[in-house]
Amino acid sequence: MFRLSTIALLFGIIAAALAGPEGYLFAQAPADPNGAPNPYRLDVNWLKIPDGRKVGQVTGVDIDPDGKSVWVFDRCGARDCVNSTLDPILKFDAAGNFVAGFGQGLFNHPHGFYVDHEGNVWATDNVGGHGKGHQVIKFSPGGKVALTLGTPGVAGDGPNMFNAPTDVAVAANGDIIVSDGHGGNTNARIVRFTSSGKFIMAWGRRGSGPGEFGVNHSLAIDSAGRIFVADRSNNRIEIFSPDGGFLGEWKQFGRPSGLFIDKHDVLYVTDSESNTAQNPGFKRGVRIGSVKDGKVTAFIADPAPAKEGTGAASNTWGESVAADDAGNVYVGMYDAGTVSRYVKK
Repeated sequence: MFRLSTIALLFGIIAAALAGPEGYLFAQAPADPNGAPNPYRLDVNWLKIPDGRKVGQVTGVDIDPDGKSVWVFDRCGARDCVNSTLDPILKFDAAGNFVAGFGQGLFNHPHGFYVDHEGNVWATDNVGGHGKGHQVIKFSPGGKVALTLGTPGVAGDGPNMFNAPTDVAVAANGDIIVSDGHGGNTNARIVRFTSSGKFIMAWGRRGSGPGEFGVNHSLAIDSAGRIFVADRSNNRIEIFSPDGGFLGEWKQFGRPSGLFIDKHDVLYVTDSESNTAQNPGFKRGVRIGSVKDGKVTAFIADPAPAKEGTGAASNTWGESVAADDAGNVYVGMYDAGTVSRYVKK
């Protein structure tokens, strides 16, 4: 009969094996990356777009502090907002009815999006030009500009400069976390600021090793303050401590474009690009699991087949994802110009 000390030793050996040789978190890949059950159904025609308003490429979706209203960030009914007179930031109630909009004339190329616990709306513009862009803008819940980070229209890697910022989130202590860079010759880093916008630190560089990024496309923060980064072109999520220490990587959630962590530490990951050329074996869709163990427990599959063989992203699936307090899942459909809502069956 095993002694308790022997059992504890065995569990320790197993945990160490899962953590990897240096104590990092490397969750084991599932036998079938697309095999988790789908407990959701599509709520058809949920979103009611105002008359005369076309929704363009949806790059962000998030939930209001009321737990049910939905905020949407799109490219002004098109592929960018240059010269547009439309508001890129839209709010809808739980029934999908339009409530409010703002942000007209402030963005070139909307990308990252976040709504904090006070209802402030944060958005990134990852293309410079026309005296704007390469910025993070904070709005009050009513749409008034409350804070800007970055030098308008100027790309760089200084303490108040970005080069293609892709996402933003706010930590529990109010610190601002920005994902800065979108591959190519842009930056490849995570930047941390105080709540007032004072630079604290930055970490990361281009590459595929621990703490490096190919395309750092999105980020989210769990209840422990850990920072999850969607390193899309490396087909992984990287996990960091609040001070930028590398904690591990997860590849079981596919080729991540968007991340969302709810109040219960449930992780939602949308994969808009996997196909046989990019991340073979994985299908596009939303994978859902817990940040505590990294196990994928549900999978909402893209009903349309991906374009195969070219390696290029077709992006007919969503690039952003969020979930309300009732557990409904919202997917910002990048090319389809809408937000799909999935409810429990």
